[in-house]
Amino acid sequence: MKAEAENYTRLTCEVETTLKVIGGRWKVLIIRELMTGVKRFGQLQRSLPGITQKMLTQQLRELEEDGIIHREVYPEIPPKVEYSLTPLGETLQPILYAMHEWAVQNFAGNNHHQY
Repeated sequence: MKAEAENYTRLTCEVETTLKVIGGRWKVLIIRELMTGVKRFGQLQRSLPGITQKMLTQQLRELEEDGIIHREVYPEIPPKVEYSLTPLGETLQPILYAMHEWAVQNFAGNNHHQY
């Protein structure tokens, strides 16, 4: 039993780490948008109805600090900034697809559960 408890604690800890990186309303949606390719700030903002400029900036900074996205600034006037997934960020794709599939299997159509 002790080994099981230690494994559960470790799993919980790692799951929490993952949720800290991709948790919240916007980060998964930002990652989803970048899965289709490089985007500029305005493109991201338009594709995420309801997100404020301040919130998008904050979420992008956090994702960059966590190594999930890359921010490329081109020395132009005005400066051109592009965002893309890093190799680490790309490793989240199967997780997001699995989350999507889980929702489809369990909450789509007549299978909607009441909790």
